[in-house]
Amino acid sequence: MSKAGALDLASSIGGKLDKTEVLPAVEKYEKYHVFDGGEEEERKANNNDMVNKYYDLVTSFYEFGWGESFHFANRWNGESLRESLKRYEHFIALQLGLKHGQKVLDVGCGIGGPLREIARFSFTSITGLNDNEYQITRGKELNRIAGVDTTCNFVKADFMKMPFPDNSFDAVYAIEATCHALDAYGCYKEIYRVLKPGQCFAAYEWCMTDSFDPKNQEHRKIKREIEIGDGVADIRSTRKCLEALKQAGFEVNYLCSLLPLFSYGDE
Repeated sequence: MSKAGALDLASSIGGKLDKTEVLPAVEKYEKYHVFDGGEEEERKANNNDMVNKYYDLVTSFYEFGWGESFHFANRWNGESLRESLKRYEHFIALQLGLKHGQKVLDVGCGIGGPLREIARFSFTSITGLNDNEYQITRGKELNRIAGVDTTCNFVKADFMKMPFPDNSFDAVYAIEATCHALDAYGCYKEIYRVLKPGQCFAAYEWCMTDSFDPKNQEHRKIKREIEIGDGVADIRSTRKCLEALKQAGFEVNYLCSLLPLFSYGDE
C-alpha cells in the first residue's frame, strides 16, 4: 500500500464516528464484553450497536494490515496471505457452482474484498449486504477502483430483514458473517427466502465444536477472546447451526471443519 493510501486509511479510523467519539466507543464496546464486566444478555440486547461500533473501529486497521478480505485462511508452504484468501474465496465460488451472469448475494460483505474477487473469478453480478454505513461507503469506492461498480453493488440493511423479494438470487454465500445474527434460524430463513428454489447457500461460520466444554475455564476464556476480538455476542455450536439450517429448509450437502487445516503450512 502506498504512503498516501495508508494516510487515507488512517484518516478514516473510527468509520463514521467523529474523532472525539472514538475513545468512548472503544470503552463502550469493551464494556459489552466480560473482560470489562459485560454480560452476555447485555451484548445481545445491544447487538446492532455493538457490531456497528466494532466495525467502525476496526475496518481501517483491518484493511491496512489484512487487505480487503476480512476472513481467515490457512496458508500452505510458499503461499502468500493474499493467495490463501483468494483460494478460500474461489473454493466457495466453486462449491456454489457459480456461472456467468448469475445474480449472487454476499451476506455481511464487509468492504467487499471477497465480493470483488468472486465476481471477477466467476463473471457474476454480486450484491453485498451490510448494515455498516462506513464499510458500504468504502466498498463502493473500492468497487469503482476495481472496475466492477457496474455489475456489483451494495445494499445497507439488516440481514434479518432483507429488502429483497422472494426468489431473488441464484446463489448466496456468507463468510464469517452470520455469526453476528442472534437468531440463527431467523437469519438462515431469510437467506432461504431470497434464494431461488433448488439453489445453494454456502458459508464459512464461526462455531464451537463438540470439543468445547462450558465447564472448562480455559475453553471459556478462548470463547470470550474470540467474541471480543470479532464483535460476536455469543458463538453458537456447530450442532445449533446445523439444526437452524435444516429448520430453515436447507438440506446440508457438505460440511467440514477447517480447524485441522491450520496445523499445516506456514505459521
